[in-house]
Amino acid sequence: MFTGLVIAVGDVRAVRDLGAGRFLTIGHGGGEFAGLSIGDSVAVSGVCLSAVAVEPAAVSFEVAAETLSLTTLGGLRPGHRVNLELPLRASDRLGGHFVQGHVDGCGEVLEAGGSDDDYRMRIRHGEPRWIVRKGSIALDGVSLTVASVAPGEACFEVMLIPHTRTATTLGALRRGDRVNLEYDILAKYVGALVQDSGPDLGRKAPDGG
Repeated sequence: MFTGLVIAVGDVRAVRDLGAGRFLTIGHGGGEFAGLSIGDSVAVSGVCLSAVAVEPAAVSFEVAAETLSLTTLGGLRPGHRVNLELPLRASDRLGGHFVQGHVDGCGEVLEAGGSDDDYRMRIRHGEPRWIVRKGSIALDGVSLTVASVAPGEACFEVMLIPHTRTATTLGALRRGDRVNLEYDILAKYVGALVQDSGPDLGRKAPDGG
């Protein structure tokens, strides 16, 4: 479990095909990542991966073919930058929102730009039922608040403060770029309950029920 608060931006050091999957090595620069062990989880641009090799300033992962096809990780090459986050500890503050690292799919940047105090990004996506104004969304592993959305539209807007643009990879995104999307887990559970309940949702229980 993560919170969507990026700790560092890493750089892709090496990419090697591994059967149907891929072996990915990412430099992290030490710091909070210095204590990583094999088997530890790391969110890489919002995708939860398990470390299979650990070096003083880098960590490697085996990425499955399905993950490569459903996320932006399939397009990573040496030199690309990625957002990194370590899992939430029981003693940590929950500063963002609950993020599982289970990406639901990719969105497309339609617009990105503005002033320092009003920098907006408009994203096209495939699940408008899971997006609400002022709700939470994780873009490339970054916890953000939905700034605006039109009912039924397959796009939404987020605002990025200067710190978010410089401390994550989001500030470099431009029109046409793809981003990993993880919808709010609460929205997904509510959506599943509504779909399963159908017309019975909200029906008044019998007396004594």
